[in-house]
Amino acid sequence: MTRIELTALLEERKTFLCVGLDSDFDRLPPHLLKKSDPIFEFNKKIIDATRDLCVAYKINTAFYEAQGAKGWQAMEKTVNYIGNAHFKIADAKRGDIGNTSRMYAKAFFEHLPFDAVTVAPYMGEDSVKPFLEFTGKWVILLALTSNKGSADFQFENDLYKRVIQKAQTWGNAENLMFVVGATHPEKLADIRALAQDYFFLVPGVGAQGGDAEKIIQYGNNASGGLLINSSRDIIFASSGLDFAEAARKQACSYQIL
Repeated sequence: MTRIELTALLEERKTFLCVGLDSDFDRLPPHLLKKSDPIFEFNKKIIDATRDLCVAYKINTAFYEAQGAKGWQAMEKTVNYIGNAHFKIADAKRGDIGNTSRMYAKAFFEHLPFDAVTVAPYMGEDSVKPFLEFTGKWVILLALTSNKGSADFQFENDLYKRVIQKAQTWGNAENLMFVVGATHPEKLADIRALAQDYFFLVPGVGAQGGDAEKIIQYGNNASGGLLINSSRDIIFASSGLDFAEAARKQACSYQIL
């Protein structure tokens, strides 16, 4: 999906919402466990309930990989079920030496029809570049994350700012985004000044306490420039028979543009 197409989606649906499919097997509604593929059945219902309320879905690959081959199959079925009318993110947090990164990129961009993959920048340019070589695909680079441990390294000498500045010499606003956690809204204005034209993927809204309105206030740009992710707060709004309806109701509360 190109930047023009993604921006058009935001304008059409009047939302920044990205629904995170962190489909933890242990939290699935009990009535789905009798299905042959409980994770996919859960995801399918969530997607059907929220399609018109979001512009993107983010699949956290760890929750699928933990289930072995069946989990990978559920992920493959899920990303295909989403289709082409939404931006599809593999939240895989890859990042390794160049030839290994190239294989990761092939997995998510050729074998699986994802539009973007999250990548860790710690190993530098040659670990990121292979993902940027795919036309119409995106790297979403970890810059300032939403977890408590982000303070251990990312704040040290403003490392997150150096990552954002350096990465812009590798890619551009047509194929590179940055992860900027919702739990650091006070940093967003400075980050936006460093990357004025870039999209930000903003996790941490909902269960982690991030405020969507503050994110929009400090992080918006002329073309939208935001994908605001909520995962557990939406998909696990209920564990009963009404889980899909509850997810839709919760997703409606994020309709801010």
